[in-house]
Amino acid sequence: MRSFALRAATAAAVVFLTACGGGGSDDGHRPPPPAPTPNPNPYPNTYSCSNEGLIKSALSSLPTVCMLTSSGEIVFELYSDTVPTTVNNFLRYVADGAYKNTLFHRVDRDFVIQGGGYTSGMVERLPAYAPIPLEAREYNLPGTIAMARRSDPNSATNQFFINVKDNKDLDYQSAAKPGYAVFGRVISGMATVEAINAVPVYVYSDADLRPQQEVLIYWVQRLK
Repeated sequence: MRSFALRAATAAAVVFLTACGGGGSDDGHRPPPPAPTPNPNPYPNTYSCSNEGLIKSALSSLPTVCMLTSSGEIVFELYSDTVPTTVNNFLRYVADGAYKNTLFHRVDRDFVIQGGGYTSGMVERLPAYAPIPLEAREYNLPGTIAMARRSDPNSATNQFFINVKDNKDLDYQSAAKPGYAVFGRVISGMATVEAINAVPVYVYSDADLRPQQEVLIYWVQRLK
């Protein structure tokens, strides 16, 4: 993987990362960074969405989900009208409880935060369903949620990322640069996204930036 210092040229080469490897420096001399420490609050303080989240959900005409993290709550509306396959895939994982006790395992500050595929200790939670075809029809604007994938455009499964800024380079450009499938946006909880974006990270590699303390996703629930 190449550095995000070359984001405009190599965004695709990094965001499609769905299996962050550990390890240290390529020079073989420096030790690897320490492992992320477990979060001191391993259990949620609630299993219900907040009143604010419920109100924002009720105002949306689209399907909505509530996500509780160790940094706070996020509510998304999902673009079922424009990217139905992607939304249905995400909701299937939500219904299965597949995101319970997972991590935001990658924080590339002021770019994206990525999660959905690892549990505490960086144990991979393998996808339960086949990859889905790419629906890159929406824009990677701040606060949008999109599917992570590998180099194959049609390889997205369970991992997702939230755009922290306007990532135009991740939009559809051409068949050679097909972009990433945005499938919803934050309607409540951008302060939580910003809090996760600001956490200190360990740099395992240019493409593997892990929070020094694990950022937990306690649960994700469909509201409507």
